[in-house]
Amino acid sequence: MRRFLLLMSLLLSTAASAAGTILVFGDSLSAGYGIRADAAWPSLLAGRLGEKRLDYSVANLSISGETTAGGRSRLEAALGRHRPAVVVIALGANDGLRGLPVSEMKDNLAAMIDMSRRTGARILLVGMRMPPNYGAYAREFQAAYRDVASAAKLPLVEFLLAGIAGDARWFQADMLHPTAEAQPRLLDNVWPALAPLLK
Repeated sequence: MRRFLLLMSLLLSTAASAAGTILVFGDSLSAGYGIRADAAWPSLLAGRLGEKRLDYSVANLSISGETTAGGRSRLEAALGRHRPAVVVIALGANDGLRGLPVSEMKDNLAAMIDMSRRTGARILLVGMRMPPNYGAYAREFQAAYRDVASAAKLPLVEFLLAGIAGDARWFQADMLHPTAEAQPRLLDNVWPALAPLLK
């Protein structure tokens, strides 16, 4: 009986140590606004991990309307609850749409990176862009992601909506939120930078 219990304990501890969680921390673009939750790119990510036999689960804590300040305020609790191996930070779009100061966005992103890094998690930053008619603000906004990623020495997805932005075929009627059909493209934008973090 003791041998059986010891064997079961070893098996359970091995299974627990092998499993990892990818925490996706974003806004409506990652929450799947306007589409089924299981069609959003983080849900498709879970499917791809299974296909590739990568022992990770996905915890998608993205919230529609979330800003970097909001993300910063709730990340610590999420890290404690999920203890992720990888954190994907995909925030900033709502900061930009509201014209919030880019310096504040950078501070919030850097703080979230520091929080995540202190837990030992590997981190991926996912960038966004503002329309060209935002002028100098759009250029400063775009550069902010490169600046933050470079300072923290971590990988960056330059633009979550690369390849679909500005093409009405891939967006819902509001022209802000991608359709279900566009979600595989979002995943393909994230995957090349994410895959090397899945040790």
